[in-house]
Amino acid sequence: MSAARLDLALDVRETSHTSAGMLAYVRALRRWLPVVAPDLAVAEFGGGDNFDLAEQVGIPATLARLRPRLAHFPTPFVPRFVPVPHVVTVHDLIDLEFPQYAKRKVGPYWRHIVGPVLRNARAVITDDETTVDLLRRYLGVDPARVRVVPLGVDPPQPQPAAAVRSRPYFFYAGNHRPHKDLATLVRAWSSLPEQYDVDLVMTGSENAELLAVGGRNARGDLVFAGECSAQDVWALHRGAVAYVHPALREGFGLPMLEALRAGTPVIAASGAVPAVLSGMVDAFAPGDVAGLAWFLAFALDGPALRALVNDATVHDAIAALTWERTVRATADVYRELLA
Repeated sequence: MSAARLDLALDVRETSHTSAGMLAYVRALRRWLPVVAPDLAVAEFGGGDNFDLAEQVGIPATLARLRPRLAHFPTPFVPRFVPVPHVVTVHDLIDLEFPQYAKRKVGPYWRHIVGPVLRNARAVITDDETTVDLLRRYLGVDPARVRVVPLGVDPPQPQPAAAVRSRPYFFYAGNHRPHKDLATLVRAWSSLPEQYDVDLVMTGSENAELLAVGGRNARGDLVFAGECSAQDVWALHRGAVAYVHPALREGFGLPMLEALRAGTPVIAASGAVPAVLSGMVDAFAPGDVAGLAWFLAFALDGPALRALVNDATVHDAIAALTWERTVRATADVYRELLA
């Protein structure tokens, strides 16, 4: 491939700071771009970790050599100086919205490294409409240059059998960072009336702080499932009474879409629900223990939530949110910028 013909250089790094959602996004781009955009000449680049010489010096040197018409950084881990036209994907600005939960150096990194790169980018891609205004507010990015491309999921085919436990259970999948507000979920579950006999299952290692909030009561156990394979997570989604996502904010929140694709109702804090899932998720006010407890009891009392997920119109809308769709829309952004 001649460097003069190169349309796109794609950063494919999987680094120590790359979240599970970012990894899924990068891997989807690598898998689907050759399928949905054979008209684009694409080269992959990347090496090293974040905040090192390979990132800050090596990547600009590589791009200067490749001379692509466009470079795509699918995460905010970027070199301060990018010598070619570029587009950057920003999934969320949680560290700027909730600085009390971030390390002190994170804010300056966003403002002094990422911010200038975003403002100089040909476009910024993000997962949800909410982030468009946050990019303007915190980093001065012109909303007219932001493109919203929702994420997707590709369930295993066939999906694994539903997990079976001795009691019904609610499920949460994800990390235990403070903005996930898992204490609100534990308090709501712990406050359920005595007639409800139900466990709360979370992925990840045992969390002493959450156990202290309400690790065991007469109605069930708080269970930490540890590191789960993708198959295990899908099985847990399928067997749950409902998937519960109490996070104060998400860029997109892939586990919510996974649960819906598994046919499982979702209860989530309103700040975490992306626009494309609005109306498909029962939303409570962030941090509202009583409001969440009401939804948990409602899910246990009847099939109404599950009937909504399996409604034909809702089912078709959820099924359309695939990684292929995401990458097709992303390729359309490339073509727009290359025209």
